Amino acid sequence: MTAAVMYRVGMIMNNYLDPPLLQAAEALVAALIDDPFYSAISEDFGTDVAARQHALKFYFRYSLEEAERTGRCVIAPDPTLGAAAWLLPRTSEVALTESTAKSEYLHSVLGPRGRENYRRIASYMAPRAAEVVPSDAWYLSIIGIVPSAQGQGLGAALLTGTLVEASNARAPCYLETFSPRNLKFYERFGFCRAACHFEPTTNKEYFLMRRDV
Repeated sequence: MTAAVMYRVGMIMNNYLDPPLLQAAEALVAALIDDPFYSAISEDFGTDVAARQHALKFYFRYSLEEAERTGRCVIAPDPTLGAAAWLLPRTSEVALTESTAKSEYLHSVLGPRGRENYRRIASYMAPRAAEVVPSDAWYLSIIGIVPSAQGQGLGAALLTGTLVEASNARAPCYLETFSPRNLKFYERFGFCRAACHFEPTTNKEYFLMRRDV
């Protein structure tokens, strides 16, 4: 059995052994399934909503585990309500290991169009972030609250602890969002609009926000 296969088998086993992360992943699906990025990477499943939800659940499950390894994974006290995933600066060796593992994992959960969309979007956004974000910045990769629990302070609770930690470390932070209605929410926590771009794969505009210390 190759290392890649063993990794995937281990991930599948973990999906059964770690229900809080799966519950949090399901919450992220409910919160973000209509986001342009997640619509693009689940394009292969078309109008089969159940198949899209299934694929995205395991995508989010992987993303939360990645945040546990190389950043901060913050799950709501009730995991069914939401979570946040932060990625912190990595060494080149860790970055290569994580990139390779993620590419292999995406082959197991996304279709070919979705994987290509992921590659195109990431390739478009990464250099534009590098233009305005310091290399030591902490990246808020994902945050989502189930619609029924939004507006109750849970998003703030998911952000505050890590932002305090980043401030204590004198680390800038950044995020990207396709949702203009979220801008004021992030501005409450010190994020400012650093750039706005039109992303060609999603055919949507997105905002890059930065928080300095």
